[in-house]
Amino acid sequence: MYATLIVVAVVWGGATGLLLPRAAYRLSVEPDHPWRDTCPAGHSITGPAGGWLGGTRCASCAAGVPARTPATGTGTGTATEAQAKAESPAPDAAPVPDTAPATTEAATAVAPDAPQLPVASVPYAPSVLIPLLTALVCAALAAATGPRPELAVWLLFTPFAVLLALVDRHVHRLPDQLTLPLAAAAAVLLGVAALLPGAGGSWSLALLGGLALGVCYFVLFLINPNGMGFGDVKLALSLGVALGWYGWLVLFVGAFVGFLLGALYGLGLILLRRAGRKSAIPFGPFMITGALAGILLGALAVA
Repeated sequence: MYATLIVVAVVWGGATGLLLPRAAYRLSVEPDHPWRDTCPAGHSITGPAGGWLGGTRCASCAAGVPARTPATGTGTGTATEAQAKAESPAPDAAPVPDTAPATTEAATAVAPDAPQLPVASVPYAPSVLIPLLTALVCAALAAATGPRPELAVWLLFTPFAVLLALVDRHVHRLPDQLTLPLAAAAAVLLGVAALLPGAGGSWSLALLGGLALGVCYFVLFLINPNGMGFGDVKLALSLGVALGWYGWLVLFVGAFVGFLLGALYGLGLILLRRAGRKSAIPFGPFMITGALAGILLGALAVA
């Protein structure tokens, strides 16, 4: 039973991971800029879910259509890439460094008129790392949780968590279009899981956990808005719900691990002279990693 469950989780994680690169590319823009609607070669992005799901190559690139100057984006949630492509036409440029300034939706706030990143500053090359990471996370969750109803919630949330980590890593931003629905979905879906037989957590504690962690991050944001973005506060709501499902100890461990990893990462950058004390780092990936550690701990404790 467990072996089958893990295999199914691996297949789910790998399949959903293959669909994430395009969404990560399109969402990796600065605030006040619409989402990207063209690939680095200038082709309009089309495909499943309005062009949001799929690999790193658009249909035109796969068909060998020559690159062209991107046209102005149309429709809600699209972006003009002409200027960006002119500034950086190479599709395999290096990722955004960790010392890049963060945005109002991420770890550290910057001026609202910050320029949009060039198209090529966001990785657009084929990679097996994303589906591999998603598959490994899903496998770990399945092995720790077992055939309990909350496993379905964890597996559904994993691709979105990986996507948020990718976007925050690229542009230091946690889009509201992901964080807010994720918080609401966490509360609703865990409420459904609590009604099913074999549930290993408490829905009331999950709601309280989301409120508690959200308030904690909000206080930190008020104390030091230059060190904690409001996007982190919104992400804390959903992570708090997930961690609170298994109790207060798991909530504390998950939050602590996130802060510890973020601090170690920042300290490492300083020691390597790649950042200063005031340099911004994307905190979302560490929050998500800490939450994963807490959920695994809580699931194993219930087993």
